[in-house]
Amino acid sequence: MPHTHVAGAIHADAIATSPQWLVRPDDTNALNPALWPTAVARSAGGELTVAGHGVTELARDFGTPAYILDETQFRAAAQAFQAAFPGWHIYYAGKAFLCKGVARWVDAAGLGLDVCSGNELAVALAAGFPADRIGFHGNNKSAAELRLALAAGVGRIIVDSLDEIERIEALAEELGTLVTVLVRVTTGVEAHTHEYIATAHEDQKFGFSILGGHALMALVRCQTSPWLTLAGIHSHIGSQIFDTAAFEVAANRTMRVMAQFRDATGTTLEELNLGGGFGIAYTVADQPAPLADLAAGFHQIIEQVRRAFDFPELQLSLEPGRSIVGPASLALYEVGTVKVVELDGGAQRVYVSVDGGMSDNIRPALYAAEYSAVLANRSSSETTVLCRVVGKHCEGGDILVRDVFLPADIAPGDLIAVPGALAYARSMASNYNHLTKPPVVAVAGENAYPLVRRETLADLLALDVG
Repeated sequence: MPHTHVAGAIHADAIATSPQWLVRPDDTNALNPALWPTAVARSAGGELTVAGHGVTELARDFGTPAYILDETQFRAAAQAFQAAFPGWHIYYAGKAFLCKGVARWVDAAGLGLDVCSGNELAVALAAGFPADRIGFHGNNKSAAELRLALAAGVGRIIVDSLDEIERIEALAEELGTLVTVLVRVTTGVEAHTHEYIATAHEDQKFGFSILGGHALMALVRCQTSPWLTLAGIHSHIGSQIFDTAAFEVAANRTMRVMAQFRDATGTTLEELNLGGGFGIAYTVADQPAPLADLAAGFHQIIEQVRRAFDFPELQLSLEPGRSIVGPASLALYEVGTVKVVELDGGAQRVYVSVDGGMSDNIRPALYAAEYSAVLANRSSSETTVLCRVVGKHCEGGDILVRDVFLPADIAPGDLIAVPGALAYARSMASNYNHLTKPPVVAVAGENAYPLVRRETLADLLALDVG
């Protein structure tokens, strides 16, 4: 794990003041198109704009911090996944970011929706999303959550334990309904990502392990239940993955289990869901494959494993989330203080404190996620200095952007934009130090409007029964 130090992650850079991939930009005001929504540009005066809306205007109208989401790009990305995988079922992973408006965009694009809790399911249903196109995940679904799913007619429940299978059976019998399920299988694939977002290695909470025959046993258990319709297998190997190599291993291992099940029972499973986890570019160090290359890799993998295990007909599914919402988004902050800090060896770092922090983006503190940032409200002719963008929380690890070069004249009142910041950030937001959660603002053509309004202090006080 990067930035490891006995005294904590914030001390590790005393040895190396910036990562090797971070290069001082030749042009302070340049925007790397790989990192930003396609509708982002700089005006003649140097202000960042999103689909023609200046960030100063957005900050004035909606305040900061704020997440900005390009509706047009989100819709286009959803449709692009559908087009790149004809015949596949594409489920948008709602855990990346979900609200009623986004659920309706996903529905309009013809995608399914992956939810991970009863409350995410409730949001989808409140938006009018078709329940038969919803897949319901989770390693500890409660009876109440499952009852909601069954009553709504959710299309697929991805079962994760024997306890859950029994729970579903009891509810299905009570309600007099059959339930279609996929069995989540732990493939043992070590995706090259952070430990906390790698989800297919053996020693973790998700799924039935292939080792020891647990996955095969779960398949047989579901297949013999009078209340369950076993459709197939689900596999998810992690997040922020840049190529298809690990998916190839996972596909081989899951299809081998499907073949073993077929040989043991005489029943051929119809579905294979390979999950999601496709990476995006948060910094110049990230090199995600273009969607066309990703699709070509998957098609080649599937054709190989089909032939190897003799599965001529198979319904295939994927669950992209971050890769749809992340590239279409950014976060906007206002600078509050600027402080120069002396480092070992005579080096310096500039700490730029903004009006958000780990409450609106916990990912850097949680698993050392890296981000980029730019001065957004104006251009600058100054040279750049090594900066660390930090929040206003009472934590030394309250870091938003660990290493970035920003203009030397950055000052209180300036605006900073962080690309890709909506993916998971709003979903994982908290009220630490009683900060309120930022709004999500959609930009589409001439319109800028809140998808999710800013949380207020009155909202927090209303929960405090005192």
